[in-house]
Amino acid sequence: MKNLLIVANWKENKNQEETAVFLSDFSKTYEARPNVTVVICPPYLVVPEVWDFIKSNNIQIEVGVQNISKFEEGAHTGEISAREASEFARFAIIGHSERRALGETDEDVKKKVELAVKNNIEPIVCAVNESVPIPSGTKIVAYEPVEAIGTGNPDTPENAESIAKAIKSKNNQVQSTLYGGSVTAENVRKFTQMQNIDGVLVGGASLDPIEFSSIIKQC
Repeated sequence: MKNLLIVANWKENKNQEETAVFLSDFSKTYEARPNVTVVICPPYLVVPEVWDFIKSNNIQIEVGVQNISKFEEGAHTGEISAREASEFARFAIIGHSERRALGETDEDVKKKVELAVKNNIEPIVCAVNESVPIPSGTKIVAYEPVEAIGTGNPDTPENAESIAKAIKSKNNQVQSTLYGGSVTAENVRKFTQMQNIDGVLVGGASLDPIEFSSIIKQC
């Protein structure tokens, strides 16, 4: 049985009260599995709350962040450095298509990956296809076709497998490829059963504690 990585990307959702309710409900149904690593990437303002809940209740879940600064530190208003994030986060989503749409470049992604690795954060680099440059130091790539993100129209498992295989073939340092884009409890197993797909990056479905718990169980 292969090891799987299940990553929740909450995006710009959930305040402190909503986060507390989610964690309470999720912890009642979540069952840790030896071959599955679960990561929750909440908005920055509630990262410490998620971290505190997990540690206080001894829940086998990791914390991630949705982005880090391309700068090491300094006078960069609004930025959060990899060093600051590393106090709580073991993983960081980098280069998501929603950030690239706002102007993030391949060079920005490269700088962020370098800083993540330097600060012992595992970068999860997002790619819309196999042609996206993958920076050195990247071990995890999330294939997320833009047309499948938040649309309810996921890619086919067969095409996702083909892209995942191509990503690994072109980038020898990549050890795991995830699929992201309209992942649900109903379709997740079709993806994770593919030879070269090593987990999923879950968006909207990760906001519901019952649905997210079901996704984990179905893997």
